[in-house]
Amino acid sequence: MPAFKPQIPIVVDPTGVHASTDPRPMGMGTDASRAEVVEGTGGSPLVDFAATSNPYIDYQSVDLLLSLQHPRSEAYDEMCFFIMGQVKELLFKLLHFELHNARHLLREGSANDALTVLDRSREVARLLTSSWDVVTTISAEGFNQFRDHLDQASGQLSFMYRHVEFILGNKDRRLASAHRNVPHVWPYMEEALETPSLYDEVIALLGHRGYVVSGEALDRDWSEPYQPQESVEQAWFDIYCRRGTDDDLYRLGEALIALDDQMAQYRWRHFVLVSRIIGHKPGTGGSDGVGWLQQTTQHRYFPELWTVRTRLGT
Repeated sequence: MPAFKPQIPIVVDPTGVHASTDPRPMGMGTDASRAEVVEGTGGSPLVDFAATSNPYIDYQSVDLLLSLQHPRSEAYDEMCFFIMGQVKELLFKLLHFELHNARHLLREGSANDALTVLDRSREVARLLTSSWDVVTTISAEGFNQFRDHLDQASGQLSFMYRHVEFILGNKDRRLASAHRNVPHVWPYMEEALETPSLYDEVIALLGHRGYVVSGEALDRDWSEPYQPQESVEQAWFDIYCRRGTDDDLYRLGEALIALDDQMAQYRWRHFVLVSRIIGHKPGTGGSDGVGWLQQTTQHRYFPELWTVRTRLGT
């Protein structure tokens, strides 16, 4: 257990930060303008800027971003826990952005473009999984030093993670309802709940390409979790058996199962980490902790892509 108290270095005075969520005004550069600047600097970085900021700070609102870390205790490990939680929220936002665009491309019938986006999605999911490597450096004793300060805060209340789950098809109205009292979040959460998922658009694409898909898979209550369909498994079986004629659909299936695999590893690492740190204590957010997380490790977003493996090669 870390017995020493953290020394938190001050890197920005929050009273000077422009806290608006709007993009900050910036100019535009060109190859010609950049070449002209290099002539003036002799190849060294610029260091003189007008006003009270610089373009890098303004482009990413870095001073605001680095002012949002507020550990609630004097426990040394809390800063690590706090920042890694924020890092994951940013990665969830990026993953959702990529999946949102992949879904749009599939809706437009652009499977090859969607594959490019799904490649990045898988890498973002891989980075999310790797984030647990840092969190595992927090010991059970270190976590217990600040756990009470979480009150009822829990990762299950992450609306950005819920958006990722919903666009991948793991819909849950009860978990969504945790945000119904947040007026600047709930409308988008409700829309995500009631909108076809990425996999729903994949299945629609299979139908458009001439594969026989049941009506239950093509027209259903989108707010309900997806249930495996025999017709969808058969479509994937046909695609895998005839991959020479529909290669983009075969590659799409492989990209989806690779993403599903990576997200399963993310959930498994979470389950193992929580088991290691709090054992079988109840979770802060009302769940039974590791029992709840263990259930999530069994979930597969694209079930027929897993079950069809049993039939291949027979």
